[in-house]
Amino acid sequence: MAAPSQPQKSTYDVIVIGAGIQGSFTAYHLAQRHKDTLLLEQFLLPHSRGSSHGQSRIIRSAYPQEYYSRMMPESFRLWQQLEAETGTTLYRQTGLVVLGPPGEPELEACRRSLGVDEVLDATALAQRFPGFRLQAGQVAVLDSTAGVLFADRALRAVQEVFRRHGGTLWDGEKVLRIEPGAMVTVTTTAGVYKAPRLIITAGAWTGAFVEQLGLRLPLQPLRIDVCYWREKHPGSAGLGSVSPCFLTLGLSQAPHGIYGLPSIEYPGLMKVCHHHGSPTDPEKRDQAPSSVPRPDIALLSSFISSYLPGLETQPAVVETCLYTNTPDEDFILDRHPKFSNIVIGAGFSGHGFKLAPVVGKLLCELSLGEEPSHNMAHFAITRFPGVLGAAQ
Repeated sequence: MAAPSQPQKSTYDVIVIGAGIQGSFTAYHLAQRHKDTLLLEQFLLPHSRGSSHGQSRIIRSAYPQEYYSRMMPESFRLWQQLEAETGTTLYRQTGLVVLGPPGEPELEACRRSLGVDEVLDATALAQRFPGFRLQAGQVAVLDSTAGVLFADRALRAVQEVFRRHGGTLWDGEKVLRIEPGAMVTVTTTAGVYKAPRLIITAGAWTGAFVEQLGLRLPLQPLRIDVCYWREKHPGSAGLGSVSPCFLTLGLSQAPHGIYGLPSIEYPGLMKVCHHHGSPTDPEKRDQAPSSVPRPDIALLSSFISSYLPGLETQPAVVETCLYTNTPDEDFILDRHPKFSNIVIGAGFSGHGFKLAPVVGKLLCELSLGEEPSHNMAHFAITRFPGVLGAAQ
């Protein structure tokens, strides 16, 4: 809902900038805590300009990093809670196979995070999931809890519950200026708002916002090719809607990893993407000329011919998405080092969607001055040197 040109209400308990999945869950938790919350979004909803659009995302328990795997049980529980609150199905359990060389440290860490010893070799994987072909000596770890989140539906659902709890969501309203203080002032294209607490979850636009506040975060927006691949013979590749998701770890030809989801969005098309992309300006992402080389697609074509031989080796559909990466690909969830009533959630690096219910809870806790419910050491701004480089 767009804001009126002269909004009657201008003061809130909390303002959240950015209504992607992270900001929306942050606002959801605040509203459930009876905080009068304003959620601002620069584009008219729904839109495909950020990182939260599209129909599907992977959700999984397997994580190489223990601090993420510890969050996943609560994340699953909160997704189920949202399903119950809205009467909407947001998740389909498909399982996930993690592919890579045996003994690869991240693959072993995933196995340990699941607490299982079942490791499939090439023969066992092909018997269980005929569409997959491992290379000699490689193995697969199975995460039976994993599946697909219906992303667009999930974003609508969390925003619906936020509004139901009394939250205010203005879309089509771009933030122009942030003035820190005991009462933070946020000036937009439609009005001026004040609150004692501000949370910035603006995705690829976060870096520009925090520069206004004297903070230089190492955030790199990336333009990602989201590719869909057709089965050579429909129904015969074993890669239909009942096949598992997958991701690769430690493959020399794909150092950033490749992931895939079954044919849910487009019938007969499997989603297979490289977990990496090209640096971009989020304001110009959709202006990329067609002549720009796309090395990620060549890398994916080679992977598919070896590992998913039932698929055509050229994509049938190519869409785009934004990642906003940190150098270590861990999130930033922290208070501003100088303005403690301003909280920042950023750098979700292409793997934050599944964790959004917990991220939103943590950002809510930080904003309210509470002890966070998870260890935040890996998400601190201060892990990056020189972030307070801009003059005030």
